[in-house]
Amino acid sequence: MRSSNPVFSRRGFGRDNGYAGFDTAPQAGYAQGNPYAQNPYAQTTVGQGAPPQAPPAAGRMTMDDVIVRSATTLGVVVLGAALAWALLPVSTTSFGLAFGSAIVAMVLGLVQSFKRKPSPALILGYAAFEGVFLGVISEMYNSRWSGAPFQAVLGTMAVSAATLLVYKAGWIRVTARYARIGMAIALAFVLAMVVNLLLVAFGVAPDGGLRGMGPLGAIVGVIAIILGAFFLTLDFKQIEDGIAYGAPREESWLAAFGLTVSLVWIYLEMLRLVAIFSNND
Repeated sequence: MRSSNPVFSRRGFGRDNGYAGFDTAPQAGYAQGNPYAQNPYAQTTVGQGAPPQAPPAAGRMTMDDVIVRSATTLGVVVLGAALAWALLPVSTTSFGLAFGSAIVAMVLGLVQSFKRKPSPALILGYAAFEGVFLGVISEMYNSRWSGAPFQAVLGTMAVSAATLLVYKAGWIRVTARYARIGMAIALAFVLAMVVNLLLVAFGVAPDGGLRGMGPLGAIVGVIAIILGAFFLTLDFKQIEDGIAYGAPREESWLAAFGLTVSLVWIYLEMLRLVAIFSNND
């Protein structure tokens, strides 16, 4: 089964280039006395009666790998955003550059999503162009709603921390059913946003429709942030499974990519939500 955030085709970590599955916890195999039923990377020791040992760490993904790659990818996003904010004044030209950067970032993200192996160059390229887009958009919001980007960053951090806390506490169990239902809702949401965009473009909904600056826009924004938190739970589960199954170290780049896409989604929606509440003050 594939897990996705806004890049709907992003793969999960898996066995032999497949996916480990949301409803198959690695611990289950050990509880049943057969660690190899769930861990394809485990190594057997012939002729010994002791239980097989966990796979060696060399060449396998660890939490440190995920943290380093994620920090690197997010660092590139922040650097791109800071440079765009500092060097590109708010104007029609800068907005055009932001739109172009968003398109390039989306293309790079989709290319990575359909590749069998992670490409650090594609992922960091996505991060750089996404950063430029975020920098210009954030500066535009800040010029009208002073402090909105800072508040959106704090909101993104709060949502991410709360989601991690809820996930680690076991209040949310990421199963195949949970993923299917969540992805169905996410797909319906994206389709609704596409239809809304067309209605706005053709003048049917000149006030922005579902993405307007009124109460309806705020409700849609909250739903979008909840979906972003949902994407994060899939990311956390993928990382947890990847480490437990002994996924190759290079897969930590996929973890960094997934987390970055989810956090960007949440930040953009938080930015809109802050603007809506500021606009109604």
